[in-house]
Amino acid sequence: MNEWRPDKLSRRLAHLQARSRLQIAIRDWFLAQDFLEVETPILQVAPGAEVHLAGFATDWETPDGAEEQVRWLHSSPEFAMKKLLAGGLPRIFQFARVFRNAEGSALHHPEFTMLEWYRAGAGYETIMEDCAALLKLTGVPELRWEGQSCDPKATPERLTVAEAFHRYAGVDLFATIGDAAKLSRLSGIAMHADDSWEDVFFRVMFDRIERKLGMGQPTILCEYPISMAALARAKQSDPRVAERFELYVCGVELANAFGELTDPAIQRARLQADMDEKERLYGLRWPVDPDFLAALDHGLPDCSGIALGFDRLVMLVTGASHIEDVLWLPVR
Repeated sequence: MNEWRPDKLSRRLAHLQARSRLQIAIRDWFLAQDFLEVETPILQVAPGAEVHLAGFATDWETPDGAEEQVRWLHSSPEFAMKKLLAGGLPRIFQFARVFRNAEGSALHHPEFTMLEWYRAGAGYETIMEDCAALLKLTGVPELRWEGQSCDPKATPERLTVAEAFHRYAGVDLFATIGDAAKLSRLSGIAMHADDSWEDVFFRVMFDRIERKLGMGQPTILCEYPISMAALARAKQSDPRVAERFELYVCGVELANAFGELTDPAIQRARLQADMDEKERLYGLRWPVDPDFLAALDHGLPDCSGIALGFDRLVMLVTGASHIEDVLWLPVR
């Protein structure tokens, strides 16, 4: 408590000054690349599309008190920014305050900053190049986390998810698709009674793979199975996988990127399936923003985009051990 007190604030001040300098450097880089900085509403029809996410709800009352609607604090500005892409903006970025309920750890906070950017007419390989450029902007000789280090100027390693499962878990991933018991048996990761294949997949990722990524050099973990495409399109040369990658540094997941899905029919079906699964697991579902669906019907251009955890990047730059060390004032 009382993180504003001079003694407590002074202990974080070097980290916070580094945060400010990095934000300025990143903003200048995007502006030099002809990006437009945007600001989209925090209050949304739904907080996001993630099955396992918990959101913060609020009531929106009309001035006369005659009507009340539920709105959510967004977990990402993604849907709103895609509306702007549909409106014709070619390159946009945003430092967005975002919210996720029921989260808290050294790397998680209920309110945090997401850096998101989108490029119309560019593939997700271009976003990979953006990531490498932004890491170089950090201006430090190494990024650090829990005794591990990574050279921010090193060329990122590109590793497919299937290659990572083979290298670190000894599993032929595609030979297990849809068979949770087989994936559990081959990986040696325990399976619980109600586990889906995806449940076991994520446990293997957490226990065997993630902590080994981004050591010495950044890792771009790409080509996720198509069942985990979320908002990404299928890879044209291999429809078993999606144009999706995650950026890892020192074992920390730093960013999640997509070659964006632009087909409105497929996107509707995926959103519906995600909410069905959410209702099955948690007894809760969110509406899908009709304005987002209207933007998809109007036409989302061929594009790619990414969400990067800015607070985590600051942690890696400063060597901070907890996310609250790089926040001006944590939520209390």
